[in-house]
Order: sequence, then structure tokens, then C-alpha cells
Amino acid sequence: MTFGILALITVAGLAGPLLASLPRLGIPLVVGEIAAGVLLGRTGFGLIDPDQPTVAFLSDVGFATLMFVVGTHLPLRDAKMRASLPVAALGTVLVLALAVPAGFLLTTVGPDRPFVLAVLVATSSAAVALPVLQGLGADVLATPAAVVATAWISLTDIVTVLAVPLVLATGALRKVLAGAGLVLLAGVAVFLVLRALRRTDRIHTVRKMSKNRGWALDLRIGLGVLFALAALATAFGTSILIAGFTAGVVLAATGEPRRLAQQLVGVAEGFLVPLFFVILGARLQFAALFTSGRSLLLFAGIALLATVVHVVVALVLRRPVAVGLLGTASLGVPSAVVSIGLAQRVLDAGQAAAIVSAVLVTIAVAAAGGVLLGRRGTTVRA
Repeated sequence: MTFGILALITVAGLAGPLLASLPRLGIPLVVGEIAAGVLLGRTGFGLIDPDQPTVAFLSDVGFATLMFVVGTHLPLRDAKMRASLPVAALGTVLVLALAVPAGFLLTTVGPDRPFVLAVLVATSSAAVALPVLQGLGADVLATPAAVVATAWISLTDIVTVLAVPLVLATGALRKVLAGAGLVLLAGVAVFLVLRALRRTDRIHTVRKMSKNRGWALDLRIGLGVLFALAALATAFGTSILIAGFTAGVVLAATGEPRRLAQQLVGVAEGFLVPLFFVILGARLQFAALFTSGRSLLLFAGIALLATVVHVVVALVLRRPVAVGLLGTASLGVPSAVVSIGLAQRVLDAGQAAAIVSAVLVTIAVAAAGGVLLGRRGTTVRA
């Protein structure tokens, strides 16, 4: 690993904003970042070696930070969302119930891991869907459909994130469960400590000094919690996905300050998360996708079944189709499955490329759901 390679990866990450800025296309950031990695990695020119230890470690840091950001997106302090939890819980149960047979069906064209495939079909991404909802404006965001969508997507996101280490476990499941439990308990302990400290006058004074003098104290604490939980997770053989997500949820539950959100955008979205997606793209071999009929069917099957399952559940809950389309969005969980699955050799190159391609389709489907929900909100107001 050299500064030249680091500069190359960082510059490659600019492909995300460049493509996203094209008028009328609405291309998500992640598309450009993964595409740049594909061009520079194994599929393209081979300039980035994703197996080089330092590159691999930076990718892990970026992944942990991605899940950290996903956790902070959960609106845990929103009273309307909490009131919608019974409907959201029913929706999550129904999605999982439909996803399991879908997972077994997909084993005919994919890996013989039905529960991994079921998680891919069932998952939703708050990190994708919530910004789409927020972009529709406060009026639409306050509608019952948007409130239920927020609660349902957030809860499904949590459940599927927690399921990933279990469905991907290749060793002793008991050890994986113990590690995940310890990380979650540590997260609860950190939450209680932070909540108690924030009520003290001394901490209030120090945080005010941090704000005025640019110490970025909240960011330092947040990253310290993230990396400490990641260290605990790796020590017990569980995924850093759990560590990153738990750290983000802890900060969301304690009340993430606005300046911390801005700092996270700088550190995470400006460097570490694009770095992860560029390196993820460099790992992929898209030639294996287009030369394998089974991989192409896996791609189409995941994208289609994920959309159908979420739309059906939305209709059963008597919600608009747009809510189901929004719930189809996926990002963190499939990224984790591909990253971990390639490392553990649970997935081959074609299957990994198929999953990432399906992710891009679900993001486009969620964007279409946002458009439909915005139009519906405009019609209701009119």
C-alpha cells in the first residue's frame, strides 16, 4: 500500500458524486464508486489489489464506518415512528416469512445457503430509504404512509443486520452468538454511560468548549466507541457489521448532535465509505457474472423477489405500493454478505457480482417508490 494507491482509491471515489450530479438521471453515489472500483480492480486494469493487507484493512474500516452511518440513520427518538412499531413489526415478520421460501428457491441458481439468500431478499436499508423520504419534504414525511414506511424499513434493517453473522457463520455458531451478544451488551453499557455523562455539568461545559474551539469531541468519542466495539467483535470471531451498527445505534439513541452528523459526513461519506465501495468494486469480477447463466438468474431473482415480497407485504398491511418499493432498498446487508462471503469463500465471483448488481436495482426501485409517494402526497394535499 502506497500513498499513490491511496490517492487513486480516493480519486476513484469521486466517480460517485460526478455521476450523481448528472441532471435527470438520479444515479446513486454508490453506483459510481463501485463502477470505479470495477474499472481499477480485478475486472478492469488491476491497479488496485483488494487482497493487499493494508488495502483490506482500510476496506474493513470503511465497512465498519458504513454500518456506523446506517445505525445513526435510524430515527429511534421519533415518537411517531415508535407509535407505528406494531404495524412495522408485523411487516417485518411477514417479509421474513415470505423471504425464507424465496431463499430456498434461489438456491437453485445460487449458493446452497438459503438463509443467506433469504436475508438478501428480506432486507431494507434505512440509509437509502430515509434520505429519499426526507427529500420529499416535511409534508410527505408526516403522512401516515411515510411514518409506517420509516418504522418498517428501520426495524427490518435492524433485524437483517443482526441476522447476517448468524446466516454466514461457518464455524461454531455458539461462539458467533456469544460474540454478537457481548458486542450488543457493550453497546448498551456505552449508551448508559454516555447518557449519564451528558447530564453532568462538566461534560456539558467540555462539549460546549469543543464546539467553540473545533475539538470534534463527539466525533472522537463516536469513532472510539466504533473501533472498541469492532475490536471486541473481531476478538470473538463475529462480524464488524454488528460493531459498526451497534455504535451507530448508540449514538442515535443518545441524541446525535447536528455537528456530529456534519462531521460524520466529512469523515465517513467523504473518505471511508467511498473507499469501501471502491475496494468492493475492485474485488468483483463482472466477467464471471456475464459468462454464467446461473449468476445472471441469481441477479434477476434477488432483484425481482425482493421487490415482489416487499410490495406484497405493503399491500397486506393496506399501505401504498410506493411503501413496498421503498422497502425494497438494500445496501449495508448485501455489502456485508458480499464482503464476508468472498473472504469466507461462501460466494464465488459471479454470485458476488450478481448480489451487487441486484443491490443497484433495489436502490433504483426505492427511488421510484419515493417518486410515487411524493406524487401521492401532493395529490392528498391538493
